[in-house]
Amino acid sequence: MGLLESSKWRYATKKFDPSKKVSQENVDKIIEAVNLAPTSSGLQPFQLLVITDQKLKEQIVPIAAGQQQVADGSHLLVFAAWDNYTAERIENAYKLITEVRGQAPDTYKSYTDRLKAAYLNRPAEENFAHTARQAYIAFAYAIAMAAELKVDTTPMEGFSNEELDKLLNLQAKGLKSVLLLPLGYHAEDDWLLHLKKARRPLSDLVINL
Repeated sequence: MGLLESSKWRYATKKFDPSKKVSQENVDKIIEAVNLAPTSSGLQPFQLLVITDQKLKEQIVPIAAGQQQVADGSHLLVFAAWDNYTAERIENAYKLITEVRGQAPDTYKSYTDRLKAAYLNRPAEENFAHTARQAYIAFAYAIAMAAELKVDTTPMEGFSNEELDKLLNLQAKGLKSVLLLPLGYHAEDDWLLHLKKARRPLSDLVINL
């Protein structure tokens, strides 16, 4: 399927069949899509946690307002953004870039100096808001890739970030949770499965100037 066809196919799955598991091959493709997503200045300021441990998933259900998809899905993806920008994080990103491209280590020094000047003088809260927006881009790529593979997903913001951060010890890693994405296959009695997708007409959505 192409992007439009797979987007028409997908929906926010409300009930997974826990007996059906996503193949590692397909999970790897979704992870690769996350890795290929564009991010500001190519910094990729987030981590992707892939959770398959059933007990851990069940611990997250009450943190996610009782949404059973967290436990019944095959895999749970947690998108956790950097809590702040640091000189080390910026330098490490461009160390990788120059190594991959076979460039001199100081190729982007003037650019990274500008990034540091811009980011390191801002409040941590403002920087986290920026890193979280980058995680959202990768989140969309994961959803789109899953749809192309006909893997069901449930995009989730409805959870206690603070409780999840504590459970997963994210603060020690310099991270804050942003989004959850259960992966799996829908149950046949999922109430939303056969309902038509409702979207605003393009004439209402689009403003042509």
